[in-house]
Amino acid sequence: MAELTTGELMLIEQRVTNASKSAGVAYLLWIFTWPVSGHRFYLGRPGTAILQILSYFVLIGFVWLLIDGFLISGMIRDGQNRERTRLMDYLRAEKDEKAVAAA
Repeated sequence: MAELTTGELMLIEQRVTNASKSAGVAYLLWIFTWPVSGHRFYLGRPGTAILQILSYFVLIGFVWLLIDGFLISGMIRDGQNRERTRLMDYLRAEKDEKAVAAA
């Protein structure tokens, strides 16, 4: 597996930063769109957003909503890590293809 150069790693970090969701927007959505779990849709978690909406009917959803206030930063970090891994895998695969083609 090809190792990435410092320049490639910097490019990945720049792309991850550009693609990252805003914590401020996520918290505003959490505050103002809580009935429709807007923050979870924004953070790319539509499945749990729908589950959260449905759980409001049995009151557990309100507890879940409060806990989400503490989880938002972790959800953003998870999204950044997934994007970082995706980009690194893509660049490594691209370098491996070039190495095989050159051989």
